[in-house]
Amino acid sequence: MQKINLRELYPDIYKKDTYLEVTDEVQAVFLADKRAEARYLRQMYNYKAHYSLDCDNGIEKAIVQHPPTPEEILEDKQLRDQLYAAVMELPDKQAKWIYARFYLGMTVKEIAQAEDVDLSWVYKSIKRGLKCLGKNFKNLN
Repeated sequence: MQKINLRELYPDIYKKDTYLEVTDEVQAVFLADKRAEARYLRQMYNYKAHYSLDCDNGIEKAIVQHPPTPEEILEDKQLRDQLYAAVMELPDKQAKWIYARFYLGMTVKEIAQAEDVDLSWVYKSIKRGLKCLGKNFKNLN
């Protein structure tokens, strides 16, 4: 059995020294917690993270990433619809491969294997399609 001082653990509650006998397992938990806190403080010092606003409740994230307004959601949906329509206006192979690459998340190698074509053809076709999409969107703006 070990003795711990509750005033050291809870200074707001215990104003004078109050000793309590605890088992070795409880003492090990307190010691591990003290070591973890010391390690965290060392990491903050080493990585110069002294002034982080993130207090495990998302303050920093909430400030950096605001929730989208209804107007932003509508604009984003319209832009995605325009982009999808522009992709579908491309030649069949380019549209199919761009759709597979960016909408379905397939790799170029997977697309080439599924279509049984050379890998470089898929790369070149996707590149030409993206170049054409870029020109179309420049003309719209």
